[in-house]
Formats: sequence, C-alpha cells, structure tokens
Amino acid sequence: MSEMFLVTGSTGSTGSKTVKCLLDAGARVRAFVHSEDERSAALAVQGANVVRGDLLDFEAVCSALEGTQGAYFVYPIRPGILQASAYFAQAAKEAGIKIVVNMSQISARREAKSHAAQDHWISEQVVNWSGVPTTHLRPTLFAEWALYWTDQIKTGTLRLPFGTGKHAPIAAEDQARVIAKILLTPQEHKGKVYPLYGEKEYSFPEIAAEIGKVIGKPVGYEQVDAWTLKELAANSPRRNYQGRVQAVTDTQWQHFEEIAKDHQNGVFAGTNDLVEKIGGRRPIGLPEFLEAHRGALLS
Repeated sequence: MSEMFLVTGSTGSTGSKTVKCLLDAGARVRAFVHSEDERSAALAVQGANVVRGDLLDFEAVCSALEGTQGAYFVYPIRPGILQASAYFAQAAKEAGIKIVVNMSQISARREAKSHAAQDHWISEQVVNWSGVPTTHLRPTLFAEWALYWTDQIKTGTLRLPFGTGKHAPIAAEDQARVIAKILLTPQEHKGKVYPLYGEKEYSFPEIAAEIGKVIGKPVGYEQVDAWTLKELAANSPRRNYQGRVQAVTDTQWQHFEEIAKDHQNGVFAGTNDLVEKIGGRRPIGLPEFLEAHRGALLS
C-alpha cells in the first residue's frame, strides 16, 4: 500500500497543488480542511481523503496525523501560529512522522519587525525542538500576488509600498512540486532550511509593466505607504487568487508594512536553483505565469 501524507491548508494555493502532485505520484493524501465547500469537494473528486478540522484543535490534529508518514504544515498570516505549531509538532512526534515540510517565509528571522514573520521564525524553532524531522521552506513573494490586484489593474496603476526593491516571484505550483518531492524522498532534506525563488528578479514597477504587456494596456506603478493602501483597500475588497473576497486584518497590515521595508532593504532579493534541483523543473517565469492567468487579470 502506498504511503499516506497529510496536507494542511489543502484548499489554498500551495496545499491544493501539493495534493495533486502527491496523488499524481501515486501516494495517498489526507487533505485537512477548515471548512467543506466546492474546493474540498474538488479534492475528494481527485481522490484525496478530506478531513475537516482546525489546527488549533490538538485532538483534531492528532487524529489527522494518525497513520501518515509525512505532512505539509502551513499556517496563514493570522494569530495562533505558535499554538498551532506546538500542537502539530507534538502530534507529529506521537504519530512517528518521518518528515514535516513547514511553510515559513523568506523574512522569517529573530529580528523581524513583522510580528507574523518573527512568529514564523519562532514556529520553526518550536518544530525543531520537538525532534521531528523537518524541512523549512522560506519562499519569497508568490507570483499569485499579481492576481490580488485586479481592481487596481483596472485603473491602470498599481499603488503599493514596495519601492525599488526586487524579488523573483515564485508560483505556488513550483513550491508544490518541491513540497511533494521532499515528502516522497525525505532523507536528504531533513533538517534543511530552503529559501525558494522564482526564475528572475523584478521590481514592482517592472511587475506592473509585465502585467500591462499581458493585458494589452499600460499599467503604471505609484509608491504609497501601507496605511494609505489600507484606505484604498477599504473601498476595494481584496480577493485571493481564487477570486474569493478576503478581509485584511490589522495583523496582516502590520506584516505588510514591515515586509515592504524588508523588500526595499533586499530581504526578498535573490535567486537560486532549488526549485529546479528539488522539484525537477525550472521555475515558471513571471511572463509565463501572467499569460496563464490572463483571464483573471482582465476580470
């Protein structure tokens, strides 16, 4: 019988694609979801065993991990990550998990001014303390961010607080291949911390220009501070890459404000070959990603 893996955040950007990668590889997947909807139904159709639960419910986490050989852990930018990490680490230890792949972030470090980024770093330490074999992933900003700004794109100007700093946008699909590969072949990845990048670095003005090329009309860039953006967003609800409206919390705004400074100071900059080396395929280029989502950008 094939190995069973638990995927948390399985209706999200990296989680849903990790489920597919694992199923395509012939593994069994237990998809941990917070609520059941059309997204979880789609996972079940693909062949995943969908279980509903909350990462802040220790018994639910223990039950979900029972009988699995590896797990992908991801927690959103919201309060509770340290409690969830402790619950997950203890449950994984009790279940004898062979590998946990933990989704952190490139700005995670002890001295981070973003509370969420600092908590992600502490989360890494919590899982390490447990002794459970773990690989920490620290991706730069997702390519999917471009799909959050469709209302701004319609105006012809992106208004964001990122200045002239650069990063190499990384697609969730690329990260999913890395996650699945580590879960399936954990031995060489245990105890590693992997920064993950896309193919090429761009500034946000350059990203705006690339979006303009794809949609066939110019898109400019205007520098604003995070709290001005918050005022703008109050009149234009943020949508995730799946088109769902998402309210942005004060925790997320504080994170956004501080990572904008980090971005300007080079924390998000860089490239490497880890996506190709581990995942087996070169990263999806930004123009390629934008073209594949042209319909969403125009909607």
